[in-house]
Amino acid sequence: MSEAGAGRQAALGGPDLEKLRGYLTQQVVRLMEEGNPPANKRGEAIQQYLEHSFQQTKLQLDRASKASIFREITNDLLGFGPIQPLLDDPDVTEVMVNGPRHVYVERKGRLERAPVSFMDDAHVLRVIDRIVLPLGRRVDADNPTVDARLPDGSRVNAVVPPVALDGPSLTIRKFGKERLGVADLVKFGSMTDTMALFLEACVKAHLNIVISGGTGSGKTTLLNIMSSFIPEHERIVTIEDAAELRLQQEHVVRLETKTPNLDGRGGMDIRGLVRNSLRMRPDRIVVGEVRGGEALDMLQAMNTGHDGSLTTLHANTPRDALARMETMVLMAGMDLPIKVVRQQIASAVDLIVQQSRLTDGARKVTFITEVAGMEGDTVILTDIFHFEQTGVAGDGKVQGELRPTGIRPLFMERLKAAGFELGAEVFIKGAAEMRGAKK
Repeated sequence: MSEAGAGRQAALGGPDLEKLRGYLTQQVVRLMEEGNPPANKRGEAIQQYLEHSFQQTKLQLDRASKASIFREITNDLLGFGPIQPLLDDPDVTEVMVNGPRHVYVERKGRLERAPVSFMDDAHVLRVIDRIVLPLGRRVDADNPTVDARLPDGSRVNAVVPPVALDGPSLTIRKFGKERLGVADLVKFGSMTDTMALFLEACVKAHLNIVISGGTGSGKTTLLNIMSSFIPEHERIVTIEDAAELRLQQEHVVRLETKTPNLDGRGGMDIRGLVRNSLRMRPDRIVVGEVRGGEALDMLQAMNTGHDGSLTTLHANTPRDALARMETMVLMAGMDLPIKVVRQQIASAVDLIVQQSRLTDGARKVTFITEVAGMEGDTVILTDIFHFEQTGVAGDGKVQGELRPTGIRPLFMERLKAAGFELGAEVFIKGAAEMRGAKK
């Protein structure tokens, strides 16, 4: 750095600030390599090295600019660069990097452009490497996509060129620090007290339940909350691609898929874990999400004594969820007639809970639907509760009502056997909330 500007206030433009940032970063990296401070002292050492290196430039930046540069360099060296403040923001639930210059976040259910950017593609790639390499994953031209889980449970997906045409893409779905409960969903308007009581009864009565919904609709959050209704004395096996479930019970065995090694061996997928779980004496099998042939193994487990299983899948309506299950069962490679597949589904699944993200960003349980059996070649679905939209307010907020349909499910005797006396008034519009209905 030249000393020609010593003693005067620096008026640096964007390119000059980039040069200064690059120079300070190089100096700090060199000093860190020489000093090799312990892990718990790295943050303190970086600040000292930054101050020392900045003083050598003889520049006099204003306090705000200097603090901003120091913060950005620290985030680059210790965190995840420009997106670190977004990850630290409790209101941000998802961070999306579409190349170096386009960063978006989801905040309170709405997408918005973030006021940060990367220097170039290489900068994004360095941050991606910093995320995935400690997790034992790699991403490069030969392996251009990666799914991973951060130590705090956040889910990460990265896609790099040549697959990503406009530069490296990074998506991080943050893991909520606070554990939500059913009372929170009622408070948020995602469901009513009556719906919550009904779902609690269904879980405790060992019904097989599928939670259906689109991407980002809150399926995993709902699965977490519904899993909390499982009694403490039962043995639970959870199976996930990336562990997100946080069950409160003590007797839980958590299983997570494993990607193959570089030679293509050593992998374990959801289907293999579902099959293995049957040999683990589970009272409940909870699968984070079914996406393929494991749906057949899951249905067979539900049909062979493993009642009370829970899982999620991607679909926009309960009827779509059935079609999706049919497709996934056929992906298992078994040449089964479609009627046999539907019979498997109808006999295995008791309830479909549809979780939706509305146009205003709100997340709601829009349908609770019973799988009521077969009629000819068709699976019969009966809506027990549904969300009836009445309009959209001037501010874009969706208006409507969560209400029962007036139809009682066929499995009422199973709920009664589990200790829940749900009177007919629970299923009638305008009924009083029935939190005290349990024996």
